[in-house]
Amino acid sequence: MPAASKVAPAELALLVSVFVVAACGLVYELAAGALASYLLGDSVLQFSTIIGSYLFAMGIGSWLSRFIERQLVAQFLAIELLVGLIGGLLPALLFVAHNSLPAASVAPFRVLLYGLVLVVGTLVGLEIPLVMRILKRQFHERYALKDLVSQVLTFDYLGALAVALAFPLLFVPHLGLIRTGVFFGLLNAAVAVWALFLFRGELRRWRLHAAACAAVVGVLAATMIGADRLTTWAEDRFYGDGIVLRESSDYQRIVVTSGAAGVRLYLNGNLQFHSRDEYRYHEALVHPALAAHGAPKRVLVLGGGDGMAVREVLRHPGVEQVTLVELDPHMTRLFGNQPLLTALNAKALASPKLRIVNADAFGWLEGSDAFFDVIVIDFPDPTNFSIGKLYTTSFYALVDRHLAADGFAVVQTTSPLVARRSFWTVASTLEAVGLTITPYHAHVPSFGEWGFIVAGRRPFRAPTALPPGLRFLTVEGFAALLQFPPDMARVPMPPNRLSDQSLVHTFEAEWGRVHQ
Repeated sequence: MPAASKVAPAELALLVSVFVVAACGLVYELAAGALASYLLGDSVLQFSTIIGSYLFAMGIGSWLSRFIERQLVAQFLAIELLVGLIGGLLPALLFVAHNSLPAASVAPFRVLLYGLVLVVGTLVGLEIPLVMRILKRQFHERYALKDLVSQVLTFDYLGALAVALAFPLLFVPHLGLIRTGVFFGLLNAAVAVWALFLFRGELRRWRLHAAACAAVVGVLAATMIGADRLTTWAEDRFYGDGIVLRESSDYQRIVVTSGAAGVRLYLNGNLQFHSRDEYRYHEALVHPALAAHGAPKRVLVLGGGDGMAVREVLRHPGVEQVTLVELDPHMTRLFGNQPLLTALNAKALASPKLRIVNADAFGWLEGSDAFFDVIVIDFPDPTNFSIGKLYTTSFYALVDRHLAADGFAVVQTTSPLVARRSFWTVASTLEAVGLTITPYHAHVPSFGEWGFIVAGRRPFRAPTALPPGLRFLTVEGFAALLQFPPDMARVPMPPNRLSDQSLVHTFEAEWGRVHQ
């Protein structure tokens, strides 16, 4: 295109449309991948399959565009409205579907997820070829083929770059996934409205197209306004009555329910504790290691932002300092200030002995030179690679580096009954860094049989004394927790390394069978 030539308004509008549709198309792809990893776990697998399916569908759409020969503007306008409507509502539809289906109904959700990805990807694949053909038809004297392709793809890639940066840094933190999807759906609809007025002279059914634009904008605007109600309705169906707190942090969705049976905490839809029996879990997690040490003064708690593990640590009067490293500051604020929650952790997060550090545990350990008598590791299960890295030889080597010579670390290690191979993978991983391990388990009714492993450089000896007031753990009863019946007995498993994270795949396979 000659440098001196003046750009016509319609030409500029179409090129800007390329920028917008590229940005919108990438948002729908990212939103589907984020929701899949958020709801199904294993972020690498979900993003890989979503992106692959989406690109495949875009290829189909590009191929199908050759069969659109007439009324290019009208077809482009209709496609923009469909992309805006389906793509914009995609996060809301998936979120509602996931929370409306029974917990075990993973297969129908996957069908809906990939069905929507394929539909939206196909429609997005139709957009750019149609824009190029409209530009070529309208401004054929200005464009050689090479100039046309260069111009369109430049705007396409710029749009993708802009949204790739803005999606995680701006839109999702401030709007959330549902409103982000709707916002970009409205941008697609705006492109359709733009086309409606730019090419009103050649559209045969202008009133019908205008009505379609108004309807799509109306649906998307209503969804934007009602996003909070939609989320509330879906969560009420999923969790049942009694939701007393629902908030989103930069890292997770936090929901607390309260009813006659007690208080429950859910993170991203997964139960973290039930107040009726959480004491069993936290007593079993904390006291064997601290009591076996004999005189712990400095204790590190990794994870456990609810303060329950800290509560149990503070039962040992000899403890002088507790450091809690919790990634999400939202969690420590809630459990440090919300009366219902501080009653559960006995205001442990307000203890003068406690230092709270809101940071990634892996990075914090790498940068710290402190030593601890006991390290309590209370992370979520390894459902994805970002959590799985905290169960690797690399991470446990860091833990070992921060243990005092006579110190112990204790790790919550999922269910040795349901996820037997996962449990013993953690055992092999701890041993691979030179630690001596002592596995044990306890029955927590809300979760079933649950496993723990104490690790250290010296032999573990069962506690001969425990703090007063415990409701579950006893000196006499601890010996039974060390016994593993045949269905939970050790199986040979390789250690979990940062380079492969085999544990994530093992864990998904074992717990996946429970939900089939």
